Amino acid sequence: MPKLVRLYITQVAIGFGIAGAFVAMLLWFNVANLWHLVSHSDKGLLAVVILWLANGIVFAGVQFGIAVMRMKDDDDDEPRGGHRQRIMQQEYSVIPIPVDQGQRPNPWRNR
Repeated sequence: MPKLVRLYITQVAIGFGIAGAFVAMLLWFNVANLWHLVSHSDKGLLAVVILWLANGIVFAGVQFGIAVMRMKDDDDDEPRGGHRQRIMQQEYSVIPIPVDQGQRPNPWRNR
């Protein structure tokens, strides 16, 4: 099995484990009266499974993203700087622009 596939499977399992803990805490602390809603409904178990699955997808994606971003590439150890190119700055003089000082028509007056 390739290393990347193994990494993905382990990170997804960790993400779904975190989601399970999160859903358990939601039910334990009775956030938004979820425990009462789940325990007094005939579809409560289905609701918990869907909540765990949806949170598991999110947490697994985040966990895998963090794992990929933390991967170290040994080729980028030495600091590299770009070659800065000098840009000549020109001094601009102020050019007066004539403006008609007449009265402008009001577009809202005749409505």
